Amino acid sequence: MTVRAAVDVGGTFTDVCALDEETGEIVFVKDSTTPRDYSVGVITTMKKSGIPGSKISQFVATGSTMVINALTERKGVKTGLITTKGFRDVLEIQRSNRTDMYNFMYKKPEPFVPRYLRREVRERVEADGTILEPLHEEDLPSTISLFKREGVKAVAVCLYNSYANNLNEERCATKVRELFREAYVSTSTSLTSEWREYERMNTTVMNAYVQPIVDSYLSNLREGLRGMGVSADLFVMQSNGGVSTFEQALVSPILQVESGPAGGVIGAAKVGVAAGARNVIALDVGGTTAKTSLIDNGKIRINAEYDLEKTPRFAGYPLKVPVVDIVEIGAGGGSIVWVDEVGSLKVGPTSAGADPGPACYGKGGEKPTLTDAFVISGIIDPDYFLGGEIRLRRDLSERAFVPLAQQLGLSVRDVALGSIRIADANMINMIKLVSVRRGYDPRDFTIVAFGGAGPMFAVDLARDLGVRTVIVPLVPGVFSAWGMLLTDLRHDFVQTKVLPFISGLEEINAIYMKLRDKAMNVLRREGVRDEDIYFRPSLDLRYLGQEHTVNTPVDDVPVKAEELQVIRKRFDKLHKKAYTFALTDPVEVVNTRLTAYGRVKKPVIRPMNDATTSLSKALRDERDVLLLGGEFRANVYERSLLPEGARVQGPAIIAEKTTTTLVGPGDTLKVNRYGHLVISVKGGAV
Repeated sequence: MTVRAAVDVGGTFTDVCALDEETGEIVFVKDSTTPRDYSVGVITTMKKSGIPGSKISQFVATGSTMVINALTERKGVKTGLITTKGFRDVLEIQRSNRTDMYNFMYKKPEPFVPRYLRREVRERVEADGTILEPLHEEDLPSTISLFKREGVKAVAVCLYNSYANNLNEERCATKVRELFREAYVSTSTSLTSEWREYERMNTTVMNAYVQPIVDSYLSNLREGLRGMGVSADLFVMQSNGGVSTFEQALVSPILQVESGPAGGVIGAAKVGVAAGARNVIALDVGGTTAKTSLIDNGKIRINAEYDLEKTPRFAGYPLKVPVVDIVEIGAGGGSIVWVDEVGSLKVGPTSAGADPGPACYGKGGEKPTLTDAFVISGIIDPDYFLGGEIRLRRDLSERAFVPLAQQLGLSVRDVALGSIRIADANMINMIKLVSVRRGYDPRDFTIVAFGGAGPMFAVDLARDLGVRTVIVPLVPGVFSAWGMLLTDLRHDFVQTKVLPFISGLEEINAIYMKLRDKAMNVLRREGVRDEDIYFRPSLDLRYLGQEHTVNTPVDDVPVKAEELQVIRKRFDKLHKKAYTFALTDPVEVVNTRLTAYGRVKKPVIRPMNDATTSLSKALRDERDVLLLGGEFRANVYERSLLPEGARVQGPAIIAEKTTTTLVGPGDTLKVNRYGHLVISVKGGAV
């Protein structure tokens, strides 16, 4: 037996999904996340799975919860910044545009490095890479002395125009490491060679800010896994939808900022294609948040930039890191239900987490949550939560809702159902952000629902959006971990150089060859064979005179002259889709991009082959459930006993260890050949 294992560390639960490469059997386990040391929860959950460490052939983990929490809760380390003379206030000045234009009390985001720890060094590089002034190393000792006195643990080095020539920046970083051996040092060009000074500087600072924390997590995790007898290659999930080695993850931990949800999106794309649905809306609802991503024709959308903490009224912190396009809101099973000062019922974004958790856990939580609402409605079976590992108490759920019911003058049942509908509305708006707001009609898509709570919300969301079909994949409660097993090693390379699109072809190809050689060297060092390396090139193009760009795929490199018009037409089409118009103006290249992959062995989605199951065996019991249209009597089925081709008419409940699937009145469920639940939604595509 050889096993490939993946672990997704969420805000509430830590999930393990392991695949036996010989039999195709999937083992999955959930346990509580341990925020004080995430590695403890990972090791505990791995041990709980019962998988011998010596049998694990590959291990993938996420660190996104740790990275994002360190940033949003400001729990990183004290960080210093070294930049070019005259540029230390770039972090303070930021961008001149304001997200809240008419707010005269508007405050810009507070820099992660205070001004007295933003230090300057004399040097200068032009935008074309010419070194105007070499690095003055004699400026550094006094800066390092200050950092040591102030207890700085990490240093960010981001010099002006270093994306065009990083010689001065690398010399500066080398000198800092000599003078300050105990500090963690991050350079901007180790993360990106793309222009825009504020974004590059912000990215470098935040990378340094979390680097010691990620180092501690990965070191503890490696030690714990080795102690279990795991000698396999160890990988970390990245926000770009690929994986990297532990060693690379230590250099660029900021690439893990949204890594957990990325695995689920990759899995949703795979499941959709296998079911004949290439247009998919991935819906991931866990214990703390709800997340969604749109997959167009089987392709996952990757954004070149990520805005941390951005809201309609707050600019947030831009990061130059590629991230799977995901919209996230604070609405999960643990989201707290409350009433605001004007008497409106609200859900989230605050979560009860794993400890104390929802009131029904019986661990001291007194505030009502969505999980409590689902218990009251009868959708969640209190005796079968996590397969019976946790016994929920309905009486505590009802007691938690009593103060809200009294305040609103409604019954406990009405408030519980109302909170679910409010969460529905919030999630509908979330889905519209990745679909309608970007020119897509959700009625042309299929929802793939997963996470511990996703399958309970999916059919109602589909009905309201006009979506015809919902797919609930195998192991939905640990689906993001399963999706991580489908990922290849991935590295993104970019070089900013503004060039004319047609006459600049020779220089564009020269940049591509340089990036290709760099990518080959990186992947070879990670042990990838040349035949397992492949590339996806693209160009950031714009019309002459524009400021911003549209990323446009390129078929292959080097680019041939006869392919230029094909790329130009592709750019015009993408520009028109994004902005409703296209021009005949000349086009120029701003960024040349190359994504490099190293293939790894992936699980195969196998057809069902268990002839012992039947619909009659799967029927467990029936119970009353409270839904929007009233109270219904619903059949309850054990998912593991549903055979291929089984058809279930709603209302019905499909129970399994890690989640519960709701089939609404008038909806029809069919089990496809891979064991996925395919629900035809009544009233879809209106």
